[in-house]
Amino acid sequence: MRGQGISPVVKMDFLILAFFSACLLVCLSMGYSILYALTVGLVIFLGYGLYQGFAISALLKMCVDGIKTTRNILITFLLIGLLTAFWRASGTIAVIVSYATAFVSPSWFLLAAFLLNALVSVLIGTSFGTVATMGVICLTMGNAMQLPPLLIGGAIISGIYVGDRCSPVSTSALLVSELTETNLFDNIRNMVKTAYIPFAICSLIYLGLGYFLPYEAVNMDLAKLLSKEFNLNYLAFIPALLVLGLSLYRVPVKLTLGVSIVTAIVLSVYLQDIALVDLGNIALYGYYAKDAEVARMLNGGGALGMARLAVIILISSCYAGIFKATGLLDRVKEKISVFAKNYTSFGAMLLASIITGAIACNQTLTIILTYNLCKDLDLDKNELAVNLENTAVLVAPMFPWSLAVAMPLATLGTGDASVLFAFFLYVVPLWRLGVALFNKGVSHGKVS
Repeated sequence: MRGQGISPVVKMDFLILAFFSACLLVCLSMGYSILYALTVGLVIFLGYGLYQGFAISALLKMCVDGIKTTRNILITFLLIGLLTAFWRASGTIAVIVSYATAFVSPSWFLLAAFLLNALVSVLIGTSFGTVATMGVICLTMGNAMQLPPLLIGGAIISGIYVGDRCSPVSTSALLVSELTETNLFDNIRNMVKTAYIPFAICSLIYLGLGYFLPYEAVNMDLAKLLSKEFNLNYLAFIPALLVLGLSLYRVPVKLTLGVSIVTAIVLSVYLQDIALVDLGNIALYGYYAKDAEVARMLNGGGALGMARLAVIILISSCYAGIFKATGLLDRVKEKISVFAKNYTSFGAMLLASIITGAIACNQTLTIILTYNLCKDLDLDKNELAVNLENTAVLVAPMFPWSLAVAMPLATLGTGDASVLFAFFLYVVPLWRLGVALFNKGVSHGKVS
């Protein structure tokens, strides 16, 4: 049986959330893995459930119910780990990089960095994988041109979150689809519709900045460098083209990933001469190049590489089940609902994502918490899904202490201030907020 109401003086729900936030911040400031804080948080919320009068068995069932909402994501995580490993091994990423960077001009380098990272992130669906490949390459080229590292980092971070938001193989897009029970491809279509103007605005900003910045001419023959390790044959494009083509025909994501993985494995053996006995290690641990320069750009992938993120998903989804059953977020939800009446549902969701993004320290928990706070707003499922993508997914990386951007910043080494120049993260939610407020004003004008 659930216990009686919480004392309004103590306001236990807010104290619990504040304590959890403090644990996250302490863990982060001391350099410990975010998993420690999330585990402590799980203990805190289970303890809250016991205080409320729930039995241990009931609390465990809440956790299981939360995990059920993301079970498909965990399977997809495994497939994405295999995909990123064999796209490396087959030369797919290498051939994309070699041909794409051949067209880069110094005068519009920032725009090129934004667009190239956006392209790769759409193809592979992971901000971390993109920054570790195309991001590092763009940074190397930008440094050679003596462009400001902060601007380069900002353009790269903007690009990596284009695909993280709307790629058919993005784990955040899949998570939103699972939470809201919506069709992934419908969501992607809606996300494109709501972001093409912000995307164009960001492109113009980077083009303008690049035009006025001084630079040094540089000739980086990445095709020559990558050819040390790979056969840069056009056939290596096939795994990427399959993802794009099958996605356009709305083939289920897991099947799309499976077909691309199998094709990449075949190309790894017959195009890149990788021994059959090495395929298991690549699948598990990822691809590791023999050449040191190539290794710095392309090493990574593999099933184990996704294990840490899978654990974060598991723990965070347990939170969702506990929050739903114990009503821990009910008071916060009430405040969000009041805010929505004055500043639109999108404005309320943006506020919720800023609050959760600041304390959650990872994108997954930001998405889940924002969903739980805003799912009862007056929105249909499709609108709820696209609003989550336009808020929580992009707001989480705005905070330098969040895992969502801390890893890319560490990979690039351009400094925390690079986030200030990641314009895509800001322009999309601000544009959508402006549209929502404008539509609200027009609606009220018609009524009056």
